[in-house]
Amino acid sequence: MDPSKKISALNEQAKAMNAEQIIRLAVKEFGRRLVFASSLSEEDQVITDIISNVSQEIEIFTLDTGRLFQETYDLLDKTQKKYPMTFRVYYPDNEAVEDMVRNHGINLFYESVANRKLCCGVRKVEPLKRALANADAWICGLRRGQSVARSGLEVFEWDEANERIKISPLADWNLDQVRKYIKENNIDVNPLHAQGFISIGCACCTRAVKKGEDIRAGRWWWEQPEQKECGLHNNPKKSNRQSKAK
Repeated sequence: MDPSKKISALNEQAKAMNAEQIIRLAVKEFGRRLVFASSLSEEDQVITDIISNVSQEIEIFTLDTGRLFQETYDLLDKTQKKYPMTFRVYYPDNEAVEDMVRNHGINLFYESVANRKLCCGVRKVEPLKRALANADAWICGLRRGQSVARSGLEVFEWDEANERIKISPLADWNLDQVRKYIKENNIDVNPLHAQGFISIGCACCTRAVKKGEDIRAGRWWWEQPEQKECGLHNNPKKSNRQSKAK
């Protein structure tokens, strides 16, 4: 089936489904060619818990940029011990990191958007491509309410950069729903959330969110909202995405 037609058909089915049912649908469609990318966010911890009840054969992976908070590493360790699924950790290519730092400095990301995207490309985008090498589709924890750039998010989308289907089972959840699930199911989360951190990435590029700020304000706070994507979740216009999928 044409990828665009398959995505449309899956989204039509997903309209009447909850997150667990969406993941079950994804397992039915993609089997062992389905993986889950977790950043250990609140959303991803919810999805990890749901996956544990759906299929323990889904591989879960995370990207260690080399600049994460210690709290994130501690949460990863705790999560690996709690759930029976396979967890894989992908690291950036050491030569690429060394070359980038040698040419642009250790804190290059503060100097320009181009430099920040270069750093994200080396530390996140390239490892993601390796993580997806044997997958046909991948699950992630995106929600429409997370940022302006994600407001048009669909549950099933064509990931143009990686030429795979991307699945967001929590697309229509709000943060209150996420935190309600966490409380009701005793889910472990990053302790930094209790200190005002909502979206947590690299320590150098994340700060707590101030009262009244957007929930993504703590990520790359020196940039404009429309620039705040690292390259993992670029969302081209639907018309472009569909034309490329044909």
